[in-house]
Amino acid sequence: MKSLFATLILLGTLGFSGLTLAQEVPAAAVEALSAPMVDAVAPAAAPAVAAPAATPVPDKGDTAWMLVSTLLVILMVIPGLGLFYGGLVRAKNMLSVLTQVFAIFCMISVLWVVYGYSLAFTGGGDLNSAIGGLSKMFLAGVDPSVNVETFSKGVVIPELVFMVFQLTFAAITVALIVGGFAERIKFSALLVFSALWFTFSYLPMAHMVWFWGGPSAHSDPAGFLFAKGALDFAGGTVVHINAAMAALMGAIVIGKRVGYGRDSMAPHNLMATMIGASLLWVGWFGFNAGSNLEANGTAVLAMVNTVVATASAAMAWMFAEWMLKGKPSMLGMASGAVAGLVAVTPAAGFVGPMGAIILGLVAGVACLWGVTGLKKALGYDDSLDVFGIHGIGGIIGAIGTGILVNPALGGTGVFDYATNAVAEYSFSTQVASQLWGVGTAIVWSGVVSFVLFKLIDMVMGLRVPEEQEREGLDTAAHGERAYNY
Repeated sequence: MKSLFATLILLGTLGFSGLTLAQEVPAAAVEALSAPMVDAVAPAAAPAVAAPAATPVPDKGDTAWMLVSTLLVILMVIPGLGLFYGGLVRAKNMLSVLTQVFAIFCMISVLWVVYGYSLAFTGGGDLNSAIGGLSKMFLAGVDPSVNVETFSKGVVIPELVFMVFQLTFAAITVALIVGGFAERIKFSALLVFSALWFTFSYLPMAHMVWFWGGPSAHSDPAGFLFAKGALDFAGGTVVHINAAMAALMGAIVIGKRVGYGRDSMAPHNLMATMIGASLLWVGWFGFNAGSNLEANGTAVLAMVNTVVATASAAMAWMFAEWMLKGKPSMLGMASGAVAGLVAVTPAAGFVGPMGAIILGLVAGVACLWGVTGLKKALGYDDSLDVFGIHGIGGIIGAIGTGILVNPALGGTGVFDYATNAVAEYSFSTQVASQLWGVGTAIVWSGVVSFVLFKLIDMVMGLRVPEEQEREGLDTAAHGERAYNY
């Protein structure tokens, strides 16, 4: 009797809903009609509904670390790079270098949020291999509620902090170029070049090397060099080789300083240079360890490598110079330290500490040759040795990363997100990928920079008049002096 009563109720309910048994419950309902009523209404009879996955929430520690890393990279530029470069020029040009670095940082910061971030870190459709799109122009859709994935599946940080962290990379890259033609370029021409080079060289390189779908969408289209498997943890190609080629092209197109090779052009304030180099080293912890995007063991590895590679490069330069010239110099140690920082940048999170030491030792000696033997052989006037340190050091670091990432040599290996495990290491494959990165950076930046310098020289002129160069750019270009005695 109870079964008949249950059947009548169920049929009435289905009829009220405008449904038929054949439409909704062809077989299962027939069994339900003959079951006791308690079974028909029991929760176990309803289909199981999976609970929605929890939306990842940024960890406050990761967010705090990224904020600190961003501040550290800003410290690298202003005042770090400004003081390092400023101390290396003659006293009459100290203020001009500080002004150039400061102005570039300000200009690139604005251009980055207007269109730079979008072109570097969004999909570019048919052009995605080389450049992104404009979907996030003026930071459209980028607000405090939006998160982006790190290098770990399901781990996120606020997109705004990722955006501003990458802003500092763009700014320091453009500012590095100043050293190639310091003491002789027109301030207006420099600003025009910086804006154009940022657009046509930095943004494509950043997109090609660093744009991808993230660990949860690793199969999505990526930038050209990321898809090639080129490893660049914090910017060996994007920052250092890229900037070095621009500085070299500028030094060649603009020409040598008046009196180069005849007049004394010794650094006027090595104390400022030493302080600047030290600030660069401190800030580089944000540059390298911050590039992990999380406060975890890999960030610590990057920090350790940033210490030991820099120290070993400074020592290598010092001892090599001591052997060649009979005396170790503070300038040599500071330059060696920067060479080590450059070399470990692409490798920071991929190699072990012993590998980082090897990179530093090689870079210290090679970059010393770059600023002496190579520069003399080719005869260019790279005022502050941007190519000799950032170019040579960046190339060594990029190729060295492909070798020392090998787990058998203490490296971390290359993580394969498809298998969720470290992939089998292949020397030939990985080094070939690194060479793709190095070659692309050299050619791309070299061609873009040369063309831009030539065009700007034709339109507005690149170089200050000779009398202004002799007077010094502090007063000639800015009407001020770094020192008033």
